[in-house]
Amino acid sequence: MASNENPQPGNAAEALERLGRLALRELSMESLLQQVAELSKTVMPGNPETSVLLLVKDKPTTVVSTGQLATDLDERQYERGHGPCLHAARTGELTEIADTRTETRWPDYTPRAAERGNLSSLSIPLAIDEDEQISGALNIYAREADAFDADTRAAGTGFAPYAAIAVANMHAYQSARNMADNLQVALETRAVIDQAKGILMERYKLTADEAFQVLSRASMNSNRKVRDIADELVHTGRFPIQ
Repeated sequence: MASNENPQPGNAAEALERLGRLALRELSMESLLQQVAELSKTVMPGNPETSVLLLVKDKPTTVVSTGQLATDLDERQYERGHGPCLHAARTGELTEIADTRTETRWPDYTPRAAERGNLSSLSIPLAIDEDEQISGALNIYAREADAFDADTRAAGTGFAPYAAIAVANMHAYQSARNMADNLQVALETRAVIDQAKGILMERYKLTADEAFQVLSRASMNSNRKVRDIADELVHTGRFPIQ
């Protein structure tokens, strides 16, 4: 029988040591986040499920989770607009619920959490980019009440830098990807408009400026985008002469 070459860590110190040994360049940021979530689930008390929240300009997203319980509780808070994970991400405060059955904050959230079997939770803020209004939280949803003490709070806080680095890099990558996609769309739009101008210049003996003015008038008269009119002209030869 093959031996387990990658046994589960026995405590938080071992889990953090394992994270410290990871070759970050060889991991996708999502893989790193999943490692953080899985390792924190393994070593934190209360048989928990964990998640990582990204908050961009106060719009929340669960980036990774270890189970449906964590995802559902995150989304419940998003629907309500408040809760421990959002509080941690917005304020930068370590946010703990000792017992969801007696917690008086967020009264439209905690009874639902208790019904789902989450009896205590710890949300650890992630400092990502204050200037860009980007923050986050590592959320640990335990199935036992009073699951956390000073040692486990400190251990949970130890996971936060790894999660923060991964979330920051994921957001930066996505922003760069979106920028590249937008640039590509802009280049394609410019190309099709230039082609349409060329067709109009040849067909009606117009200058480049006159051809663009014709496209613009057609856009206004038909309440359609210049790009759409240009695309139709390039691909079908049809043009709405007004």
